[in-house]
Amino acid sequence: MAETAPQASPLPNIGKVTLEELFISLRAGWWDFRRAPAFGLFFSGVYVLAGLALVMFGAGTVSWTLMISLGFPLVAPFAAVGLYEVSRRLEDGEPLNWGGVLGVVVREKDRQIPWAGAIIVIYFLFWSFLAHMIFALFMGLSVMTHATTSYEIYLTANGLTMIAVEVAVGGVFAFVLFGLTVVSLPLLLEKEVDFITAMLLSFRMVRQNLFVMLLWAFLIAALLFLGMLPYFLGLFVVLPVLGHATWHLYRRALYQPV
Repeated sequence: MAETAPQASPLPNIGKVTLEELFISLRAGWWDFRRAPAFGLFFSGVYVLAGLALVMFGAGTVSWTLMISLGFPLVAPFAAVGLYEVSRRLEDGEPLNWGGVLGVVVREKDRQIPWAGAIIVIYFLFWSFLAHMIFALFMGLSVMTHATTSYEIYLTANGLTMIAVEVAVGGVFAFVLFGLTVVSLPLLLEKEVDFITAMLLSFRMVRQNLFVMLLWAFLIAALLFLGMLPYFLGLFVVLPVLGHATWHLYRRALYQPV
């Protein structure tokens, strides 16, 4: 007998997110990490180990670049789901155990999270292609200079312009992806919603709380940058705290209709 498809969940309403709620969410994320550090360290470990491997064993080669381009965006949603599930269980007073949390992560492969991961991969690869195009457009005449060892070419007029364009275009691309995923991934974990609807709802939420969400995106970028400075080791703390905090921000940004 064929299984019936789960009934679609009603769409939540978009709430008003304040600056205070950003910091409340961040503080709640820190407390969740302190209450369940083993889970946070486990789910962030893959990022740190892969980052160290990239630096030590072949950064810049085609094969490693392709592996990171495909692997990171695919793994990211499932690692995030694990952190969201930990926060959900802490919030609801449910027991925390490895079998239960990892079981939820594994079951997500049959739901909507893989589709969201596929969108992230396509987006990531398109941005990588566009970044190479921008580099070629401005630095194409410098073919006799190796760009990874002769850093003075970046101090030329073309080099500085290229950096400015890369940062501007990359910032726009990053914020659009942030808008599509910031609350759609926890929504897909908790509710029966298709990934397109979840992403569009997430983007609407960001648009309606634009200033606050711009600040949240800046905080995420700044914390990730600081976490990467000591050989990526800071990410062992930054990633789980941000993952837990995202769950609490989702709770404040979207609420169920009465």
